[in-house]
Amino acid sequence: MTDPILPLAGLRVLELGQLIAGPFCGQLLGDFGAEVIKIEAPDAPDPARGWGAAKVDGQSLFWPIIARNKKSMTLNLRTERGQAILKDLVETADVLVENFRPGTLERWGLGPDVLHAINPRLVITRVSGYGQTGPESHKAGYASVGEAKGGLRHLIGEPDRLPARAGVSLGDTMTGTFAALGTMLALFARERTGKGQVVDAAIYESVMAFMESLIPEYALAGHTRERTGPILPKIAPSGVYPCADGLVIIGANQDTLFRRLSAMCGKDWADDPRYATHDARGENQQDLDEKISAWTRQHPVADVLARCEEHGVPCGPVNTARDMLADAHIAAREAIIKVAHPLLGEVPMQGVFPKLSDTPGRVDRAGPALGENTSEILAAIGYDEKAQAGLRQEGVI
Repeated sequence: MTDPILPLAGLRVLELGQLIAGPFCGQLLGDFGAEVIKIEAPDAPDPARGWGAAKVDGQSLFWPIIARNKKSMTLNLRTERGQAILKDLVETADVLVENFRPGTLERWGLGPDVLHAINPRLVITRVSGYGQTGPESHKAGYASVGEAKGGLRHLIGEPDRLPARAGVSLGDTMTGTFAALGTMLALFARERTGKGQVVDAAIYESVMAFMESLIPEYALAGHTRERTGPILPKIAPSGVYPCADGLVIIGANQDTLFRRLSAMCGKDWADDPRYATHDARGENQQDLDEKISAWTRQHPVADVLARCEEHGVPCGPVNTARDMLADAHIAAREAIIKVAHPLLGEVPMQGVFPKLSDTPGRVDRAGPALGENTSEILAAIGYDEKAQAGLRQEGVI
């Protein structure tokens, strides 16, 4: 049986920029078959090559994932020859993804007007902190700043402490996801119009998109959401509960679910006027959570999970990486895969999501070495070995 054709097979993507937001967009496109050519300066490669909370034999464990399925090409875009080579590549490309500070491509003579004159069908996906227009567009923007401007940081953490952050760069991956969505929308529109366009993905706006009804709650009702730790106010029970040997999340805020939870715990909470309705539970949230916690503390995690499953109560463990690697459901879904790496051996990493029934994505290779594919890419557009040697001598590649 032959492998299915990947849904983005034949799509050529040029990825400029570094770190997470733009490259995560490229990762998503590459997961589904796009040929993603990552372009880095020969003397200043992507710092993500050295990122990660832990390394093995000096090797980053972040790079094999963020650059998976990509080809690596070195090219100095600050030089005229480097800019000319990029223009040659643009002739053959469908998408260009970049996450430089707005105005950088224009300073290099590579703005959308120039690129669209070369290839009118090119989709140019631009990722930045504040967007390509507006009074703050010129600012440098990182995920942390975008998460704060977009409202997320104000909501994370305990109410009596400084705003916290998630342990991953949510603002970047949110934006990379929206950038990939915008890219696909632009490609879909190109099927009708024959023309490419610019996709403008800003970190703070991508964060704002996840803020639910936060804005009209204040504008129309004068309500400001605040940090609430592990709970959502007035939504009970729904939170983190301590067990004898760990933590679980239980969500049983609907009346039917709460009645099941009460029966599971051997209590008459569902008939108590303080907890019998959604509003009543919300008013007595802290007291109810303390009662549930007193019950869960008497049992190990595995027992609580089993009892919740038996009674149809949504419940799950608070997993670490170790837990996920041992999780039977994660294994059955192939949500963690192993990818060969020339120095690290097999690297376990998250799989390709979402899952498509007929043309699923896949990971063929981990992140490439710097410039690993430069020669083959240049040769394909007419640069022979002698020309490439000259480019290397000049520091262009």
